[in-house]
Amino acid sequence: MQIFRKLGWFFKEEKWAYFWGVLALFLVAIVQLAPPKVIGIIIDAIDERTLSMSGIMMWIGLLVAAAILQYLFRYIWRQCIWGSAAKLEKSLRKQLFHHFTMMDHQFFQTYRTGDLMAHATNDLNAVQNVAGSGILTLADSIITGGSTIIAMIVFVDWRLTLIALIPLPFLAMLARVLGTKLHDAFRESQEAFSDINDKTQESITGIKVIKTFGQEAEDLADFDAKIDNAILKNRRTNFLDALFDPFTTLIIGLSYVLTIILGSQLIVHNELTVGQLVSFISYIGMLVWPMFAIGRLFNVLERGSASYDRVQELLREKSHIVEAKVPVTTPACGTLDYQLADFIYPDDASVGLKNVRFTLHEGETIGIVGKTGAGKTTLIKLLMREYDEYQGKILWNDVNIKDYALDSLLPQIGYVPQDHFLFSMTVADNIRFARPEATMEEVMTAAKLADVHEDILGFAHGYETMVGERGVSLSGGQKQRLSIARALLMNPELLILDDALSAVDAKTEEEILHNLKERRGNKGTIIAAHRLSSVMHAKEILVIKDGTVAERGTHQELLALNGWYAKMYAKQQLEQKIEGGKA
Repeated sequence: MQIFRKLGWFFKEEKWAYFWGVLALFLVAIVQLAPPKVIGIIIDAIDERTLSMSGIMMWIGLLVAAAILQYLFRYIWRQCIWGSAAKLEKSLRKQLFHHFTMMDHQFFQTYRTGDLMAHATNDLNAVQNVAGSGILTLADSIITGGSTIIAMIVFVDWRLTLIALIPLPFLAMLARVLGTKLHDAFRESQEAFSDINDKTQESITGIKVIKTFGQEAEDLADFDAKIDNAILKNRRTNFLDALFDPFTTLIIGLSYVLTIILGSQLIVHNELTVGQLVSFISYIGMLVWPMFAIGRLFNVLERGSASYDRVQELLREKSHIVEAKVPVTTPACGTLDYQLADFIYPDDASVGLKNVRFTLHEGETIGIVGKTGAGKTTLIKLLMREYDEYQGKILWNDVNIKDYALDSLLPQIGYVPQDHFLFSMTVADNIRFARPEATMEEVMTAAKLADVHEDILGFAHGYETMVGERGVSLSGGQKQRLSIARALLMNPELLILDDALSAVDAKTEEEILHNLKERRGNKGTIIAAHRLSSVMHAKEILVIKDGTVAERGTHQELLALNGWYAKMYAKQQLEQKIEGGKA
């Protein structure tokens, strides 16, 4: 029953809806007491040969009226109780999804995508069942069971009622014993479902890689192992759950046996009529649902409690990125002063960055180069506020970026990441993603700047062509250029290209860089790249090695140093000549 306390905040909000719903349940229980009583009266009248046609019509009319009233009251409780349960699900879904959007990078590294999806689907459905089926079974079992027992005492015989109820305490004992075990078992089964969900999501996303390496059989075997584990967990849950119904059936059977034995004795001694015994047996039949409801209730409550705990664990997670108490709400712009002393990843003892300093004025371009894993992307992540725990400061227009409101900082940055994510929508809508109100003319202008306009015109439906999930219908170069167009449409104060030109040819790269220089004459640009031709025209180039600046200067200055940059440039020039010769 702890889940009702946990959801107390919601029941207070919807108290009137639940009041009318429970009242309607009470009225249903009262009205449904009439048919067994009427049947008993009719049987006694038949036995005494006093039943007339007018009497039959009266009693039939009463039964029809009871049926209509039950229909009406059942409609009311369904609207009130199920409607409120739907509101709870909506509230929790919005709360959880909003929480996801507010969490930082570390949160999504900790929790797998499939696990988060399981929380947002199965777990929330289980919690909704508490507010729907849980309230229904609790109120209905108490009201129906209580009113039926009272009717058995008032309309029939208190001794017979007492004998029929003797087995019931055993059902309560079983429910108490199984309740805790069912809670733990269901939590394990939900975790197993999360594993399946995560595996499915991962396999579908990486299906190209799986097929390329011929790992279909191995991936299927891994999936089967997770399915087997889930089945094992669910079997235990179902076993515990299944113990309720057979035990309830046994108890009901005992009640029938005791009723028939004692009832027969009372009829023989003229203390009970045949009609009263038939009514009593009908009332026992009405107790079947409350008895089964006890088992169902514990199932619903324990499942809901376990799921609510899992959801609350997520909601208790706090983002490590926290806005200042009084943040600067003026949109960030101006000179960027990057003064980083030291940064270490929270889950890695090795140094991420050390002594990285540079200044980027409006209209200038900074190039960031280095080996894979040198720290180029880490430098950008700090600028994007994916991590805040570092020594030093990053100033934008002489304001620490930690002091800006996130809505004043991030919209001023156009970021094109290494992993280009496109949505399952049209090409035009993917480009205007950050500016849904953008006109078609603005979309086409951004596409031209990214040198992808001609490619788009060649698609089946042009700008209205649907892009497959994650852009699977496009080439790597097309994905990159669409991502660049999306960032350019924002016209950001700072454009960051994180190895965003690696999949395009040299001619296309040159065209894009030329367009950027022409269009962004008064705005800053940071280009992180492996291909040095992407940064050779930058005002300053930083060579990152092992998390620190190993070389810096213009293209000509770095060539004169004859260090890593000069050697890499010569190597790439040679490779380009060889490829040109082959062509």
